Amino acid sequence: MKTYQLLDHTADLGIKVSGKTLSDLFSNAALALFEVMIDAAGIEATQYRDIEIEGADRADLLVNFLREMLYLFNGEGLVLTACRLAQIDERRLKAEIRYGRYDARKHRVKTEIKAVTYHQAAVVKTARGWQGRVIFDV
Repeated sequence: MKTYQLLDHTADLGIKVSGKTLSDLFSNAALALFEVMIDAAGIEATQYRDIEIEGADRADLLVNFLREMLYLFNGEGLVLTACRLAQIDERRLKAEIRYGRYDARKHRVKTEIKAVTYHQAAVVKTARGWQGRVIFDV
């Protein structure tokens, strides 16, 4: 089951992502970011890393988390394959991410994402769990 949908947005690209728990929402958002960016068929999780992110509120936390994920790709050439949140609250998260290396000869960039923006960023509790929204600068 797809846990996100693309949103039309003038000159940008947005996603609306959901999860049964807040942890699921954040994990699904990170995986959606990479699915939108990369055709990464065949990337194996060869390494893992623990990360900690802070934010002023849940929406800020989501933006900061996705900015870190984008940095891992653009700055270090890493492609997320799995994400498990060990802890999350209103302003902080701890996660274990698994990743492989990006190889331009094997993997195609589908959408170049330049930045994760605060525009319309939201994280809300719903009757079915949690829902988030974020806009990417492409």
